[in-house]
Amino acid sequence: MNSLGALMELPAVRLALVALVLGSVSLPIVGVFVVGLDIMPVRFAMMHVALLGIAIGLLTGLDPLLCALVLCGLTGGALTPMARSDTGLSGAMGLLMTLAIAAALLVLSISGVNANGAFELLWGSILATHPRDVIVLAVLAVLVPVLYRLRRRDLALLLHDRELALCSGVAVERLTLVLLVVVAVAIASAIRLTGALLVDALTLLPALAARRVGRSLPAMIRWSVIFGLAFNLGGFLLALLFDFPPGPTLVVVGGLCTLLLHAIPSSSLLTRKDTH
Repeated sequence: MNSLGALMELPAVRLALVALVLGSVSLPIVGVFVVGLDIMPVRFAMMHVALLGIAIGLLTGLDPLLCALVLCGLTGGALTPMARSDTGLSGAMGLLMTLAIAAALLVLSISGVNANGAFELLWGSILATHPRDVIVLAVLAVLVPVLYRLRRRDLALLLHDRELALCSGVAVERLTLVLLVVVAVAIASAIRLTGALLVDALTLLPALAARRVGRSLPAMIRWSVIFGLAFNLGGFLLALLFDFPPGPTLVVVGGLCTLLLHAIPSSSLLTRKDTH
């Protein structure tokens, strides 16, 4: 316990902890959007696009995080027309992922990034969090909950049934555009914390756990934030205590907790109050 207290005195650890708290406020809500829209492949595509943005930043000397955010935001907006097609977003994701990762590897090779540098991009380095990463997460921690509060009725209709939302007068295409851009930017912002391959620890796992417990959109939103804080802070403290790599530890803790929740019979879960 003394060693944990000493670690908490380190600026890098404190900054990482602040980043995790901020990320756990907004990113699980984004995970609820991903689950509700049934756009699981999009998050994989955005991971690869974020890697390409980081690679471009390393090559050009620009801020890699800024490049990732801009490229992911533009890509998310460009995907909107595909969302209303018969095949949805899934059909184009394989091509996008393949091209993005190939381009990222090519740019990384040209820019002279060694294998260890590329590995760090894939697996993350939460203790290397920069103040600018925290600023981006802080902005998302405000914007994502505000977006939900302002458009919760429209979001509930869209996440439940696109056609019903259209019939109810919801500006579906515009709202889908906003959600896809938010999802893309959120995934790019989480790259530093867990890496491109483990970003689900902050987004999807809390949302999947929340869907198991909550039976309405407000309940899922609330539970996703609770689970996000519990999974990520618990995993981070566990990593500090036992000197484990933080990124994989966050995923293992979140994944095991989510599996345990799904193993509990539905009748045993307290969901009666989560109907409003």
